[in-house]
Amino acid sequence: MKILLVGSGGREHALALGLKSDKSCTQLHVAPGNPGIAEIAQIHSLVITDNQAICALAQQLSVDLVVIGPEVPLVNGAADVLRAAGFAVFGPSQAAAQLEGSKDFAKGVMRDAGVPTARSFTCNNAAEIEKALDTFGAPYVVKDDGLAAGKGVVVTVDREQALRHALSCQRVVIEEYLRGPEISLFGISDGRNILPMQPAQDFKRAFDNDEGPNTGGMGAYSPLPWAPEDIVDRTYEEVLAPVVAEMAARGTPFIGLLYAGLALTDTGIKVIEFNARFGDPETQVLIPRLVTPLASLLYKAATDNLDDEVLQWKDESAVTVVLAAEGYPGDVKIGSKISGLEKVDSAFIYHAGTTKKEGSLLSSGGRVLTATGMGNDLAAARTNAYRAISQIELAGSFYRSDIALTASITEKVN
Repeated sequence: MKILLVGSGGREHALALGLKSDKSCTQLHVAPGNPGIAEIAQIHSLVITDNQAICALAQQLSVDLVVIGPEVPLVNGAADVLRAAGFAVFGPSQAAAQLEGSKDFAKGVMRDAGVPTARSFTCNNAAEIEKALDTFGAPYVVKDDGLAAGKGVVVTVDREQALRHALSCQRVVIEEYLRGPEISLFGISDGRNILPMQPAQDFKRAFDNDEGPNTGGMGAYSPLPWAPEDIVDRTYEEVLAPVVAEMAARGTPFIGLLYAGLALTDTGIKVIEFNARFGDPETQVLIPRLVTPLASLLYKAATDNLDDEVLQWKDESAVTVVLAAEGYPGDVKIGSKISGLEKVDSAFIYHAGTTKKEGSLLSSGGRVLTATGMGNDLAAARTNAYRAISQIELAGSFYRSDIALTASITEKVN
């Protein structure tokens, strides 16, 4: 099977390794890719916002499956163009990708499907915004309705900050604050069936103890020893299956990866958000734990053939830690030399914001690399991940030191 994977981040590097390890994958092409992916796959230059260019590359390579990693081409309708050209595609249509592309749309789907979520208002002007902020009070949860590259959500007790962010959005969803630990739980869907993956937890704040600004994610771990034993079954029954059924009933079946961000509240599971693709950095801990061959799995999903599939998982734990560039998530310094990778032998290293110039590996983004350690428990996985990340040299870079720390202690106590 010849596969084209679209994307260039750490998520795509993890997916590329998973796809490559499946014996059914005879050729792996990635566009635009990155220097890490280039070591295991053939990469091609590509503007991922150009749907026709994606389709032309798939035709040129005569691939059997296209896997679309990032949200922008999905929301732009790349999957529709590819399907119209006859390709099997793992990734939702433009209509179905609105689950991520519009917070208001996702709220409507959840309402119609009976899926538990936070109460909310969709606001289009200052008067509506003021009323919504007053209704819910602090902490304020303010979400840009559309895609915002991971920077569209503000959670704050500062009303003026909440108001400023809300007024900066063309349309904004303001909702009640959900109290309780947050987890991510993905489902792989063929449009009718959806297979829940194992849960993961990521860390959004830039610094230790969940301090500092929100980021795209500074690390993640899986499994979750503290989570309810029935969390996967409950999420399937209360969230994933109803949403897939609702999307099919609307005539816009969801084919691809449905990411559910959940809060485990005192009154049960509630959905914080949906994404229409694999999450980053959760993918970097889930794919190494997955036993089920990834290429075959995604092809079955893309061709409406998941009826008899059951996911298999390793007993091992995984912890991933993000190495961030100086200034992240604000004014990021790029172009700095990265060294020390040749020393790493205790973890998988996934490239995200890297580039090569004149033989040197340089930083090119805010989240530069992730190190994923595996182990018999979270403590061992943490040790391997942090040993690896500490060996990498990048001037001004930083990483959180507390990824999965509390969970590893909980696991040991229990």
